[in-house]
Amino acid sequence: MKTEEKEKYSEDHSGQESSLLKKIQRETHAKVLKPRMLSGHMQGRILSLLSHLVKPTYILEIGTYTAYSAICLAEGLAPGGKLISIEANPELEVHIKKNISESAYNDKIQLILGNALDVIPTLNLTFDMVFIDADKLNYKAYYENVFPLVKIGGLIISDNVLWDNKVLDDTIKDKTTVYLREYNQFLSQDNRTEKVLLPIRDGLYISRKISH
Repeated sequence: MKTEEKEKYSEDHSGQESSLLKKIQRETHAKVLKPRMLSGHMQGRILSLLSHLVKPTYILEIGTYTAYSAICLAEGLAPGGKLISIEANPELEVHIKKNISESAYNDKIQLILGNALDVIPTLNLTFDMVFIDADKLNYKAYYENVFPLVKIGGLIISDNVLWDNKVLDDTIKDKTTVYLREYNQFLSQDNRTEKVLLPIRDGLYISRKISH
């Protein structure tokens, strides 16, 4: 069975996207650059399921894009919970705010425009979940900066860690591929966490904090 067929079969037998998420996916592909950055159906359902399992009070998302993943993660928030999403590209603000406003989580998702490495030190919160999906060459800096803010038992999820499977091919030596290869090695050796790299879509690395 081809990879595309397996993905389609898996999507067909998983929870379905809401009509709003389908709309966001269509409009992102039609109107926004680099639509592959969107989490999409299968990954979105995984993020939602993880969030429902954790029942987070606070979620931090680094990289909002068009808010598809933010809405998926917000589905599992505990009553009174909040998701803070940091986006570096101000040109996406209109798309983000429109999509959030049309969701059931308008009062639960806070968008902060800016550089995440500047914003993170200003956040006086403890997070149950962190989703890292921004510029790849800062992944380790994001991880190390947010780690002290994550509660014991909390999750840090890093997206795109397989990088179109380029990390598997040692002959590919562009800067981003080499960096992500090293980042994955770093995560695998971090004795402060339990971890698993899921070969879903472009790779989701899930780290569960077990010590400071």
